[in-house]
Amino acid sequence: MTADLARLIADQFPADPPKTMGVAVSGGSDSMALLHLLHAFAQTRDVTLAVATVNHGLRPEAADEAAMVASVCAGLGVGHSILDWKNWDHSGNLQDEARKARYGLLAQWGRDLGVDCIALGHTMDDQAESFLMRVGRRAGVDGLAAMPRRFDREGMQWVRPLLQARRAGLRDYLTARNVTWVDDPSNEDDRFARVRTRKALAILSDLGIDAEAISDVSHNLSAAKDALNHQMLAIARNIVTLRAGAVAIDAEGLAAQHPELRRRLVVYALKWLNGAYYAPRSSAIASVFEALEHGPSATLQGCELRRKGKTLWIFRELNAIADLKAAVGDIWDGRWVLTPPSDPTGETGHLTVQALGAKGLSQCKDWRALDIPRGALLSTPAVWNGTHLVAAPLAGWPQNWQARLNRGEDTFFAAHITH
Repeated sequence: MTADLARLIADQFPADPPKTMGVAVSGGSDSMALLHLLHAFAQTRDVTLAVATVNHGLRPEAADEAAMVASVCAGLGVGHSILDWKNWDHSGNLQDEARKARYGLLAQWGRDLGVDCIALGHTMDDQAESFLMRVGRRAGVDGLAAMPRRFDREGMQWVRPLLQARRAGLRDYLTARNVTWVDDPSNEDDRFARVRTRKALAILSDLGIDAEAISDVSHNLSAAKDALNHQMLAIARNIVTLRAGAVAIDAEGLAAQHPELRRRLVVYALKWLNGAYYAPRSSAIASVFEALEHGPSATLQGCELRRKGKTLWIFRELNAIADLKAAVGDIWDGRWVLTPPSDPTGETGHLTVQALGAKGLSQCKDWRALDIPRGALLSTPAVWNGTHLVAAPLAGWPQNWQARLNRGEDTFFAAHITH
């Protein structure tokens, strides 16, 4: 058992593993097993571990559980941090909001420490439960495909070394080592869909629909998803151009594609623009396509889609980024970095990067010659000194300033899609 689990960990990492690795540990059996397995792995490969526990503050026992993890880490000689979630306004789905908070808090912690990646304790059982829940939501190929073993989110790389491990096997491993873990009482609360799904899965296993079977199906669907994405990107190279950070798609070329490939390309463009981890629902995309059949534009996920001549333009919606501000040199809207002239006159600390907007565009006299939709230019980054426009590098008034995408235009056409 131990040898098999150790092999799962080793197989997750190349011959040259990361120098520093974060581990998310809640105190449950899955994450506690991950901690001990990674600790053994790190000791023989000169890897430095750091552990974090997110305290959502939703149960009085949570603080004691985080302290228990801290005590275990101290015994292993591993640094530990407790990350408190304090900002929930009690709106939205609790489990979804808690999940988003976990990723945000852990990613910020990891960036602050400079870790190369953060390991999560998701198992084959988690995979099966997520699959069934998504079936209930009428998910398509992407939603039902296997959880990725590696992915990027919130500016951090994440790894899931235990996706081929069963929870029961991890508990046997811990028991054999006399390691205790915490059982969250919410895992038995039928108010939560995942708990009901877990119980349904136990019944379905009598029909051969168990975690192993679902894992095989989800990996088959992953292969199908990869093939569709490969085809979509091949099409994109022929019908897509990128201008001023906007996506310009040949409308006739798009219309000639299979509906699924059309949908996939538009979703990909939206996610490339807004940095969203999750794609919009298929019904929302269908509504956008219908709106474009009867009018020139539609909006979705903080982006505008606009037909202009024979081109479908997709760009950031001004309302979504109108209030965003960043210092010169920092990332604006999650993707733009503006740099001053090589010999700037004076300091730049008093300057800010904000959307160009209508007021700024009115000062860019030659913007129409760019042949880019006005709306796309309104949402481009510009340099401001209070209410005075200093430069608009993407709207024909650069003043020797430069604007670059922090992930580069070439990433749009990359063969690998991380989400």
